[in-house]
Amino acid sequence: ILEAMASGAPVVTSNIASMPEVSGDAAILVDPHDVRSIRDGILAALDPANRVDLVERGARRAAGFTWERTARLTLDVIAEARRGRN
Repeated sequence: ILEAMASGAPVVTSNIASMPEVSGDAAILVDPHDVRSIRDGILAALDPANRVDLVERGARRAAGFTWERTARLTLDVIAEARRGRN
């Protein structure tokens, strides 16, 4: 999802598991078990006005996920766990 957003593609993804959390408001969420939902999501993403909006929101969303941020959050969790043991 994030790679697609970072590359400028509009994203249509599942509305289950972690997909809504990762995509935020920068993707069209669909029911992966409903063909009509998937079709409607794809058609919405292909609409020129929606596409521009999704691409802009996707770029902003993807920019928030960096290796630096991931490393910092991981170190914070480790530090918190160590404090809890002492």
